[in-house]
Amino acid sequence: MAQPTPLHSSRTHSIGEVINLLRPEFPDVTVSKVRFLEGKGLVNPQRSASGYRMFTEEDIHRVEYVLREQRDHYLPLKVIKSKLTAWEHGEESPVTAATGPPPEAYFASSGVTLTVEEVMRSAGLSKKQLEGLIQAGILGPEKLPDGTVVFSEDDLAAAKAAHRLLNRGLDIRHLRPVRLSSEREVELLGQLVAPLLRHRNPENRRRSAEILADTAQAAVQLQESMVRGRLRRLLER
Repeated sequence: MAQPTPLHSSRTHSIGEVINLLRPEFPDVTVSKVRFLEGKGLVNPQRSASGYRMFTEEDIHRVEYVLREQRDHYLPLKVIKSKLTAWEHGEESPVTAATGPPPEAYFASSGVTLTVEEVMRSAGLSKKQLEGLIQAGILGPEKLPDGTVVFSEDDLAAAKAAHRLLNRGLDIRHLRPVRLSSEREVELLGQLVAPLLRHRNPENRRRSAEILADTAQAAVQLQESMVRGRLRRLLER
């Protein structure tokens, strides 16, 4: 995302003129929207002697930038404001962020389901352990119309990971914070795509999948890196 380039001009524009200048690219822009951006500190127009807002060319460019970031990248205003502030202070890194896997790979699933017995056998869990993981919300099986309980591939992967932790001496109650952490992460990442999912169409769904695949993998890498670093320091004491 390119940094907004300041435009130097002594001419100023009224808010009505700003709307007319923006509407060819942003037909839905309104006076209320621009005032809202001002209230959030994203633009700070001058005031005339009679109190009217007077926008410079740089002000208009900032508004254009904010609107494009919302439209094209679905960034929250807080994120956009932090980027503008970082650029103003020369703190923005020129390094382009890496991207995660394509959503087709990240969310790939064979659609295969497993029975209770198959999960117990594949993950090495006892019936009591399996029931405990379900009760703790670690596993989320589905109940079919005929009453059969089936598990997804993700459930099986979680069951195998849980078995490793249980085998090392942890109890199922110790795994609840992991579940809560994952729920908070889903809620956080879901906020990034909420504006997209409000308008259900193939392009928005595709863009949502790209964002979630990228951020979910990055969040896992962040957590793993932090845990590994802290455990390394624990061993070095």
